[in-house]
Amino acid sequence: MTLSPEPAENCRLCPRLLKFRQNNAKLYPDWHNAPVPSFGPVSARFLIVGLAPGLKGANRTGRSFTGDQSGQLLFATLEKFGFTQGVFQNEADDGLVMINTMITNAVRCVPPENKPLGAEANACRSFLTERIKAMPQLEAILALGTIAHSNTLRALDLPVKSVKFRHGQETTINSNSGSFKLFNSYHCSRYNTNTGRLTEAMFEAVFAQIRNHLDRT
Repeated sequence: MTLSPEPAENCRLCPRLLKFRQNNAKLYPDWHNAPVPSFGPVSARFLIVGLAPGLKGANRTGRSFTGDQSGQLLFATLEKFGFTQGVFQNEADDGLVMINTMITNAVRCVPPENKPLGAEANACRSFLTERIKAMPQLEAILALGTIAHSNTLRALDLPVKSVKFRHGQETTINSNSGSFKLFNSYHCSRYNTNTGRLTEAMFEAVFAQIRNHLDRT
């Protein structure tokens, strides 16, 4: 059986998420309302792993971190460090191009209240595993938040306890899928930025680490 790095548009692996998607399709028929595909070139050296699509963000637009406030800081920082080309306008048709970078999510469908269940993360993990395997030049992975961090480790067939999550941490990872640098950051959610848990300076410091690593290699 050949596994895919991207779920089918009508993926039915998670009954709760499928029902939520179907209900949203009735309420908002013009929205994407399907698994959100990864965004960026397969040849990328840098992969960003988020948690899951936002209801009125990526679930609406069909592009990760696009359509709500979560993408404002992320894409501004990506632009500052040379990982995008074009002007981010928070819509999927803004023409933005990823440079040597791809964005994906641990869970590809929008969950109720932005909280996926463990079983849903487990069901979706093969896509993250195959996504990583399908990137032959991958050198750096950024996990946004503890759930993305633990799911990335599991996708690499590594024990979650092998690397503790800490904002700004940089760890060398050796796995069956390859060797990478794993970087950690608090998620760039509106909650984290509004409460001050994550500041612009803190976020940029992580990207400076990643930029330095990629420039050295």
